[in-house]
Amino acid sequence: MNVKTANAIDSYVGARIRMRRQLLGMSQERLGEQIGVTFQQVQKYEKGINRIGASRLQRIAEVLQTSPSFFFEQENSEPLTLQGLDLSANMDPVAEFLRTKEGLVLNRAFLKIADSNIRETVIALVKAMAQAEGDGLTLGTSKADITHPLGE
Repeated sequence: MNVKTANAIDSYVGARIRMRRQLLGMSQERLGEQIGVTFQQVQKYEKGINRIGASRLQRIAEVLQTSPSFFFEQENSEPLTLQGLDLSANMDPVAEFLRTKEGLVLNRAFLKIADSNIRETVIALVKAMAQAEGDGLTLGTSKADITHPLGE
């Protein structure tokens, strides 16, 4: 039985496409329509099962409003190399975070904040919460308190 397995670089590029698409709130179906393929083909690209030709990658970059090089960048915008490429071990922590539902929701909401002072305050709050948790302190707030802060 000839089962297709994903090449490490194809998987990495696919993961970057998926991350960027989700960051923009775009469905696989919409991306597929924009580049002239089915959503199933987009799934295969994102999983690294099917390789992406240069012209198709250029079109994907245009639709996702980025450069083709974005899909090959590792930490610190270094070019992608095969040396030690293990998606689970070497995934950029920011990219890994953005692959989660919480990461996407938080990022989208944060990008809607236009006031730089408010953005800095949010960052300071999150850092303080992370520090408190690291110190073993509990903040005493339940999920219900956060989702309905005014008892709504």
